Amino acid sequence: MQNEDDLRGLAKVMDFMRAISILFVVINIYWFCYQSFREWGINIGVVDKILLNFQRTAGLFSNILYTKLFSVVFLALSCLGTKGVKEEKITWNRIYVFLIIGFILFFLNWWLLVLPLPLATNTALYIFTMTAGYLSLLAAGVWISRLLKNNLMDDVFNIENESFAQETRLIENEYSVNLRTRFYYNKKWNDGWINVVSPQRASIVVGNPGSGKSFCVINQFIKQQIEKGFAMYLYDYKFV
Repeated sequence: MQNEDDLRGLAKVMDFMRAISILFVVINIYWFCYQSFREWGINIGVVDKILLNFQRTAGLFSNILYTKLFSVVFLALSCLGTKGVKEEKITWNRIYVFLIIGFILFFLNWWLLVLPLPLATNTALYIFTMTAGYLSLLAAGVWISRLLKNNLMDDVFNIENESFAQETRLIENEYSVNLRTRFYYNKKWNDGWINVVSPQRASIVVGNPGSGKSFCVINQFIKQQIEKGFAMYLYDYKFV
């Protein structure tokens, strides 16, 4: 129950930060497209005074990039807590494409405001590119968070996370029994060895009937021990 409450609280914090991010986008559009909003009659006096105070005290609008940078920072923080549904089609190449598109549309669209076009057209183009760039950055941020949190891979059975590095060296001595292996690790198949360097200390082979104990292990024990000149006593050995 406590864990569910924590998750709800985290989700609210993430939503709040995303709302702040969107607010900075709206503020940027309102300030730098103020003339158009004034002609449309949708400027708000109280908001104007608040933004002017921000400009006087912090110089928030001295550069068109300041509010955009704040917006992206809060957007990135909100994406850190996102844990969406896994989607196998998400790839880093796709994320890079959306990041580049988002960066270009979001940060490099200032020149649209000075085009020799009607003011309303410039404003519409600026708002459109800002919105499209923001949505592209949002999509890329959410996908990055999913990849980092869920460690998405192409295998639906989680083979990558369940694989590990195994012994690849052949270690021999006068008593050893060495069994060849093949294991999947780091997205490729590797050849390895199981080195039983001291079989006289007792060895046990456990497995269900028909699992390959005799073929893969017992036969190799017999073959390699005979090759090394040892006498053997076999009890209830089943020839296959």
